[in-house]
Parts: sequence; structure tokens; C-alpha cells
Amino acid sequence: MTEIGGNNSGHTIALPGREDQTFTFAWAAGTHTGHRRAANEDSYVARSPMFAVADGMGGHSAGDLASAAVVERLDDAITGDFLPARAVERALERATDYIGLIAQDSELGVGTTVTGAIITEHHESASFAVFNVGDSRVYSFEGDALTQITRDHSVVQDLVDAGLISRDEADDHPDANIITRAIGFNAAPSPDFWMVPIQRGQRLLICSDGLTREVPEGELSRQLAERRDPAETVSTLIDSALDSGGRDNITAIIVDVLEVPTVD
Repeated sequence: MTEIGGNNSGHTIALPGREDQTFTFAWAAGTHTGHRRAANEDSYVARSPMFAVADGMGGHSAGDLASAAVVERLDDAITGDFLPARAVERALERATDYIGLIAQDSELGVGTTVTGAIITEHHESASFAVFNVGDSRVYSFEGDALTQITRDHSVVQDLVDAGLISRDEADDHPDANIITRAIGFNAAPSPDFWMVPIQRGQRLLICSDGLTREVPEGELSRQLAERRDPAETVSTLIDSALDSGGRDNITAIIVDVLEVPTVD
């Protein structure tokens, strides 16, 4: 388990060359080993403009090293208040090279999921560039609506997309743990990206599947709608996953958009 960054109740950035155009964010992150795992193979980075969760695979030490390699390389990519999506791709390429070294003595292979969001310049304003490899997730909560931004790279998601099973059947499917894309396993990284406009009052939830396997989306939405501060919300979400069984490592980051520039 590697934790980079920490909670922040109010961080303001300005668009380059436009000091009157400011955005203010608050965020919090937390992780827990859960009730059944011997070690925590999740890692995260929560430091503006980078927010990401990685869920390692390949055994206690190897999975932890893989997830740590990803968040450390993502953290190394931070060069200012805004980042281009290409910075994420380069960081994941460097992490893949390091994971290849870790995996040399592993018969089963070593890898990790990763999902997250960076703050980036887009169309003379700022947006979240959301990225994903694997079955960890990023959600957006705006108004009273929870939306999953990322698409799981998993066997069951492919079955859902093909209409062979329902979304409700996916979590209990015997192949629920099989992912189709990861960082590592001697494969070039292939992240998906989504550009998400930054809106006042918006909340992002970035989490490993240890949360979403235990807490249904209706409950996630209810807790996010209570609008408690990010640290309290993260703690409550993790407690809910533990109360529901805590069968896996649980990691969550909440990012709140407090203020955006006034539009004439």
C-alpha cells in the first residue's frame, strides 16, 4: 500500500495567464485492507492535479509493488497546476517497464488496475481528464445523479454490453474477478480517456472495486448526496463496504468542485 498526498479542504488554481479565472477544489482519500485480505495491495495519489487509485494483482508483495509503481510514476508526472493527458500515458509506460522487472520471478504475472482524473486545460478552460485501465471506477455526482464515467475492462462488462447478462447479475457472476486490461503482464498500457467539464458542485468518486463490489450504486448516490465534507464521506463509504463484508481492499478518493470562474 502506497499513499501519496492527503486531504485538502480548499485548493485554488488559476488558468495560466488568466489569474482572474480560478477553480477551487477540496478532496480526501482513504484506504483499508478489508476483513479478508492479509495485505493491502491498493495504492493512491491524491495531490492536485492528479487523483488516482491503483489495485494491484500478483500476490501480496508483487501486487503492492505494482500499484505503488503506478501511483509513484503518476505523482512524478506532476509539473504544475494542469497536466495534459499525454503525461498520464508516459507515466503508465514508465510504470509498465518497472512492473516488468518485478514480474521476472513471478509465474502468474504481476499487474495492477488504475483509474483516476487529472485537471487539464481544455478549450480555454479546465476539465477533468478521466482515465481508466481495468475495473476500478470513476463516478461523477452532479445534482442528484450519479454517473459512472469509466467503463470496466472486464469479462462481465463485455457480457453486459453484449446483452447476455444484466448489470445486477454482473457482480455475482463467476467471472466477476477477470479483467481484460491491466498495467503490467508484459502488455503495453492502453488507457481509455474521457473529457469531463468541471462544474461547480460536482463530486468525483474514484475507487477500487473493493468499494463497488460491496456498496450498490444507489447507496453510493445516497451518501454522496448528503454533501458531507470529502474526508467524512470517504470514511463513511469505506465503513459501508466493511459493514457489507469487506472482502477486498477498499480505496476511495472524493474530489469536490467548490468554485469555478463566473461566466459572463
